[in-house]
Amino acid sequence: MINIKDDSELLISVEEVSKKFCRNLKRSLLYGVQDICTELTGGSRNGNSLRPKEFWALKDVSFQLRRGEALGLVGANGAGKSTLLRIISGLINPDTGTVKVRGRLAPLIALGAGFNPVLTGRENIYANMSILGLSTKEIEKRFADVVDFAGIEDAIDAPVQTYSSGMAARLGFACAVHIEPDILLIDEVLAVGDINFRVKCYQRLAKLREAGTAFVLVSHNPHVVLNVCENSVYLAKGELIKYGETEAVIRQYEEDLSLAGVDTSLGMMFLPEKPESESLGIDIVSVCFKDEHGNILAAPRCGELAYLCVECKAYKQVDHANLGISITALSGQNERILYITSASDHEPLQILPGRLEIQMQMPYCCLLPGLYSAKIYIKEGVCSFDIVESFRFMVKASKITSRSLFYQPRKWEVINHKAEGKRQREEGNIYQG
Repeated sequence: MINIKDDSELLISVEEVSKKFCRNLKRSLLYGVQDICTELTGGSRNGNSLRPKEFWALKDVSFQLRRGEALGLVGANGAGKSTLLRIISGLINPDTGTVKVRGRLAPLIALGAGFNPVLTGRENIYANMSILGLSTKEIEKRFADVVDFAGIEDAIDAPVQTYSSGMAARLGFACAVHIEPDILLIDEVLAVGDINFRVKCYQRLAKLREAGTAFVLVSHNPHVVLNVCENSVYLAKGELIKYGETEAVIRQYEEDLSLAGVDTSLGMMFLPEKPESESLGIDIVSVCFKDEHGNILAAPRCGELAYLCVECKAYKQVDHANLGISITALSGQNERILYITSASDHEPLQILPGRLEIQMQMPYCCLLPGLYSAKIYIKEGVCSFDIVESFRFMVKASKITSRSLFYQPRKWEVINHKAEGKRQREEGNIYQG
């Protein structure tokens, strides 16, 4: 790791960095001994080529980070994100390339992982913060703030091995952020702890950001990266796929993730029809998205009109049916993004016997590009007729309408295919709410 001597705003410069590992333990030990012997004898290691059983954890990765900036690292498990953070923090060395770092660096990679379980919380604060670069006097000045932030006053003189995992995590975070670092490396650590602790963490990080601290953030939740980071790096199997503005990087990552796991070429999900003797009155037979002309959409586009269409087969008349839709983001942390029911919109659905289609008409789709799963049910009161556990679909990029939670405009309509007369709908009355 090399210190930067020019460009006062540049804190991290990663240039053509590569790192390889061996999948076989015995070979890994053998290669380690060979590399040490080569260095001791003044020989030159051939870091550009792979030996048997080796693979590239990182290959020719380059990017820069300046003061006050936030950089996101995205990619699937095994993409090389944690390896890159370990190289930047100085825990391991790259095989090729250079990493230049200026300023005090605090790695929030595994909160509490460096604590000695036999020592007390007080003793671990001094040991941990001294490793992070503070003198004893500086630690003494910040000690009370660290303990107060971690909320472990009653246990500060107890051995850390008696702490819960949450207590150790809070103490680890408090130590790292109170050294007032120039650079913070954050690897999914904000997913631990209760909601109050996470809120306190985000508030502290916001203050550090205002003071000029730069962040490298690893998260599997794309919405967190979108809200925090201006630029991002997308890694896949150790290779840099895209580096630049976060929205464009996340868009490509989401679409790659979606296309890799789901066939969206048809855009319609069919369900086997039940005989009337096994039906509870209404059966869902297909689910898809359509445009305003009735054409099936393989994938709706963010910010554009789309109708979610649920085709049903009814064996009886139901005057107050309720269609419910719960949408979950599969590419984040499987959190529920949207929950809508026709009953909550005060739109009772009248179902007549025969085949029909229930449409949730969206003037524009507010879902961000990504992969989603919809749980769809139809019932009346507490009586459930049918349910689809998972209708997977992808939203493609058109334009980012929002980085935050949203309200989805919508209108409900039942189309009875075998009903007599013309379908009643006021022309142009698409947008309501």
